Amino acid sequence: MNTYYYVHTGHRIGLDRFRRACTIIRALKDMDITLLCSDFRIANEARHFGVDKAVGVDVVRNIPQIAKHGDKLIFDSEEANPIMLDDMRKFFSAFIRISDDINDKKEEGEFLVSPYLSGNGICNAIVVDDKYFKRKEKTIKLSYFFGDDDYEKDLEKNISFIEDLNPDLLIGFYYFLDYEDSLKKMFKKHHEFEDYDDVIQKSEILITASPQAVLENLASGGKPIYIQREDYTSDFQELFKKMNIPVIKNYEKCQLLTTLKTLETREYYNVEHNSNKLQEFIKENLNL
Repeated sequence: MNTYYYVHTGHRIGLDRFRRACTIIRALKDMDITLLCSDFRIANEARHFGVDKAVGVDVVRNIPQIAKHGDKLIFDSEEANPIMLDDMRKFFSAFIRISDDINDKKEEGEFLVSPYLSGNGICNAIVVDDKYFKRKEKTIKLSYFFGDDDYEKDLEKNISFIEDLNPDLLIGFYYFLDYEDSLKKMFKKHHEFEDYDDVIQKSEILITASPQAVLENLASGGKPIYIQREDYTSDFQELFKKMNIPVIKNYEKCQLLTTLKTLETREYYNVEHNSNKLQEFIKENLNL
């Protein structure tokens, strides 16, 4: 009986779920888990994120070509429809789903991890790796991480949103090479994809469209500002509102400047350090 973790990744959806998946797998280090990614490229890079076993799966329907009936699965994706999810609950002996939807609900035959919901069979938790709670000196005054994907080159199209602020730029994983080169010329200082952890932990202020980066920077003692992209889910808006994290929509420059001016007095909610609770919940329900 094997345990798998399927995560939706790709050049149009970024790596937020992937980074969260790697955090959970690292926390379950004494368990043998194979990560299934919907992108072969990041599956090949998973070892650099502390994940020893990773396999690319071209579509979510092909999970049964790797897993067998009775295996166990942690599932982090919005790809599956209700019928497909019901089939998964019956196919796997243990099924744990990660959800960001405030209107979601736990179904029979599954366990749920959610930042919004609580109750029997649900772990109310925000997933942030322990390393981000170790405070580092804030040597970067202002940084900009649009996200790990930018297929439509929206960062460049909306460069006026941040260009006169002179932030450090953090390059994303799925950026085209020629696009990377043009972006680097627009910023006085840039950081490569491999420097992600360093930039997140050392940024005093982080402007980003990555929900996971927001949470990690906040845990690190930073002051994140979230940019709501039109092509990204808005599921995190209610969570960020509760945590008093500013959310900027439609690249509103005036709103960003006003937010930056009042940031020093803004009281952010502390991210709960709950890796032990999450670890215990997953282990307990995978081993029923």
